[in-house]
Amino acid sequence: MQCPGKQNKTAIWTITPKAEKLAAELAAQLPLADIFTSKSLKQSLPQVFHEYQAHIFIMSTGIAVRMIAPHIRDKTTDPAVVVMDELGLHAISLVSGHLGGANALALELAHITGADPVITTATDLNKVPAIDLIAKENNLFIENPSAIKYISMALLTGQKIWIHDPHDFIKLEPALISPLTHDIPGIYVDDILSDLPPKTLILRPKSLAAGIGCNRNTGAEEIKALLLETMDKYMLSINSLKTIASVDIKNDEPGLISLAEDLGIPLIFFDRQALKDVINIENPSKMVEKHIGIQSVCEAAAILAAGSGKLIVPKQKTKNATLAVARISRALP
Repeated sequence: MQCPGKQNKTAIWTITPKAEKLAAELAAQLPLADIFTSKSLKQSLPQVFHEYQAHIFIMSTGIAVRMIAPHIRDKTTDPAVVVMDELGLHAISLVSGHLGGANALALELAHITGADPVITTATDLNKVPAIDLIAKENNLFIENPSAIKYISMALLTGQKIWIHDPHDFIKLEPALISPLTHDIPGIYVDDILSDLPPKTLILRPKSLAAGIGCNRNTGAEEIKALLLETMDKYMLSINSLKTIASVDIKNDEPGLISLAEDLGIPLIFFDRQALKDVINIENPSKMVEKHIGIQSVCEAAAILAAGSGKLIVPKQKTKNATLAVARISRALP
């Protein structure tokens, strides 16, 4: 899973003339690739390591490991790292094989250069499903990455797991699936909060949209508090929130902009006619209609942002803000 704002670019690092030649050949085949030579390596790497989606180190594996060790954070956010020798004989997937895409990058480099791809992730070697890759492919947020190991080990050893997946994101062979019990690992795929057994991997679909209305210059803290309290009250995961939305006259509202940046999700706006055309508003507001000519901001914006999805949280409010939540039907298979 890529960090918000991370560039979709590849950095290629070299320390020898032969490595620089190979780097130039790779850069010609890869979109948006930057080459860093030995002159800038030590100074540049700490600054840009997490600004690139992928890194290719054309040098010995030992040197590469020592260079990146201080900068590795978490398997869900670290960029892909692949090591190649300067003769282009091997492409080694070193870090973030699944979520970061290092395995796929190693295979791509092998295709470009004729190198042997070296992939050591157990699920790939044993040809069993990689649950973190399945999550990535289905845009599922991994809420507790530490539980990946329970699912992977179960699949590697042939142990059955249980799955709660009402919208059928996770497609595994029926022989691998067991009824829910507290004694075995399981996968929970839903936007609803629940008390779950140990060894449960929690995956959140991006299936919710929040509509927000507010008075001018309402602070981000008040809006965020309303959002978090509402999600908790209605047992919904904040990690399933795909977008927040409001009326277009709020497109310069500092509190909304700050909230979207803090959450790392898109902020979208609808014009008043689009909001006015939404039917079946549960909590119309005469005050809103008086001031801007429409009956609803938060409920109508939530429904529109959800692609005419179902309103599941009606208008909630504080002194200066209103909020509603709808479920995005198109986000589900």
